[in-house]
Amino acid sequence: MRRLGIALLGLLFCLAAHAGVQPGDAPPDALGTTQDGKTVSVSSLHGKVVVVSFWATWCGYCMKELPILAGLQTLATERGLPLQVVTINHEEDRQTYVRTVRALRPRLPGLLMTWDRDGTLGKPYGTDKGIPVMVMLHRDGTVAHVHVGYGEDMLDSLVAEINALLAEPAPPAVAVAPG
Repeated sequence: MRRLGIALLGLLFCLAAHAGVQPGDAPPDALGTTQDGKTVSVSSLHGKVVVVSFWATWCGYCMKELPILAGLQTLATERGLPLQVVTINHEEDRQTYVRTVRALRPRLPGLLMTWDRDGTLGKPYGTDKGIPVMVMLHRDGTVAHVHVGYGEDMLDSLVAEINALLAEPAPPAVAVAPG
């Protein structure tokens, strides 16, 4: 009986570890709030490939990644590609977030930089286990890829995933109910 209890406990732990957002899922709509208070959502970016990256000033890799993501966004914008990179500051106080965005904005044009004060937005994606976390969304808003704890050695495969998503056909337009 004791072995069965231990086995069940282990199974529950494994299921809990994988209970977050997975490829094919519809993610939570909220993507944070910008420095000037505008809310960013998955639904507002329908039709675009969305790359979401959770970052913090204390995460060295995250800070190295931001200029790369900005370059990717600039290239996509110049080429008219349906891509939006959203970088979400993870669990830092508002003053740190605002100061950092002000300092980085001139060097990181095109990035949507939002704030997740308490980690609520990132938790479904695994940020409670650590950052960096990158999520890629199909143009219909569903999850394509979730990467938790990746490094520079994955750069080529991440770019290949983004290119594959950009090559997918546009989703049907979303009907807006009359208001």
